[in-house]
Amino acid sequence: MSEKLWGGRFAKSTDEMINDFQASIGFDKRLYREDIAGSLAHAAMLAACGIISREDEEKIAAGLKAILRDIEEGRFSFDVALEDIHMNIEKRLTDAIGEAGGRLHTARSRNDQVALDMHLYVRREVAAVAEHILDLQRALAGTAAKYRDVIMPGYTHLQRAQPILLAHHLLAYFAMLGRDFDRFAGVWQRADIMPLGAGALAGTTFPIDREFVARRLHFERIYGNSLDAVSDRDYILEFLAAASILMVHLSRLSEEIILWCTREFSFIELDDAHCTGSSMMPQKKNPDVSELVRGKTGRVVGHLMAMLTAVKGLPLAYNKDLQEDKEGLFDAIDTVKFSLAVYARLLRGMKVNREIMRRAVDEDFSNATDLADYLAKKGLPFREAHAVAGRAVQYCIERQKWLKDLTTEEFRALSPLFADDIREAISPEACVKNRNSLGGTSNAQVDRQLEAAEALIESGAKLVADWESRLPEIG
Repeated sequence: MSEKLWGGRFAKSTDEMINDFQASIGFDKRLYREDIAGSLAHAAMLAACGIISREDEEKIAAGLKAILRDIEEGRFSFDVALEDIHMNIEKRLTDAIGEAGGRLHTARSRNDQVALDMHLYVRREVAAVAEHILDLQRALAGTAAKYRDVIMPGYTHLQRAQPILLAHHLLAYFAMLGRDFDRFAGVWQRADIMPLGAGALAGTTFPIDREFVARRLHFERIYGNSLDAVSDRDYILEFLAAASILMVHLSRLSEEIILWCTREFSFIELDDAHCTGSSMMPQKKNPDVSELVRGKTGRVVGHLMAMLTAVKGLPLAYNKDLQEDKEGLFDAIDTVKFSLAVYARLLRGMKVNREIMRRAVDEDFSNATDLADYLAKKGLPFREAHAVAGRAVQYCIERQKWLKDLTTEEFRALSPLFADDIREAISPEACVKNRNSLGGTSNAQVDRQLEAAEALIESGAKLVADWESRLPEIG
């Protein structure tokens, strides 16, 4: 006969290799706090509904809290033969308090139990990831404010395009992270649904009170369909999708950081504490953090693809395939939080070589658009102005000059509309200052962006604080 808690109808024990293959305790043990919180709420509900006695509930609660202390103090031995975190805790509880422990699983299944654990866990980790996003946004905004007057080349096709403020460039990543924050806020909403009470798939014959459990665990909503409750993994897919987009944003930033700290660019220098050297080449200073974040992006995107593939052909309701929702999610969470944390530290330690950035915009043709705009503002159709500016660039290339080096006479030979003010009009400062359209790179617009960034961080912090206040306390 099987020794499993579910083994009543089995005549044989589970093959040891099968045990190892199907066991999830090696990774789902991190759900212990959620599992205990869910069981405490479930036991309280069973007692409130008269399904178990108050005496049994008190024994269950005391036993679960003792198990929590044992786990957190390293005194709990997890057993692969018991398969998962739920059975490990239940077995220890029953061994400790006897019959009362055996009554805990009344009116629930591991199917709705694990669903509850995952909803609780994802809510907690959404709040943690959101905290890290806000900290990286603070680092970006702080660096932008510190270097708010630094002018650099803006690029398209990785070719110099127009002068911009470095602060404007950094705040573009702030905006990306703002959308990432909003996506995780959506994940919170989809995770904030209580599945317990769905049973294995069809509900339960016991007179339970699902609203009681939802209130106890601070859930806003309850699943209205028991099949959906135990099979829904949309919130995990959404978490992985949001995490993948976030990592793509960090990967794009990484690529720029890697380029900027090359000798060829020399726009920035990373802190020695955030780089490594070479075992062979003494001169090397490698941007390992950025390279690793860029590399780990593929890992997180891979977890999204794996999860999408795992659920794409599953019939209702629960299937063992859904056990595969955890390892990839757990790894993605760890990767995202670590990547955000190290990037905030890297940006705060980064030094900007403002003189080299300034030289870059002095010695290029990124002011050619402003040359064309100058003529267009004097009445020349923009397409004709564009052609004149193009000829001016070609003229300079042939003579190894920059636009700022041309005399008024040389400009007037290209168009009689040019006057003595042309060199001031195409200076990097003017190129930046005059792009004062909403969201542009002008100093005034960047100041507005910095003010908006401060307000967004403040409102985001309030939202995260609200989420955290709704995470169940079990200690």
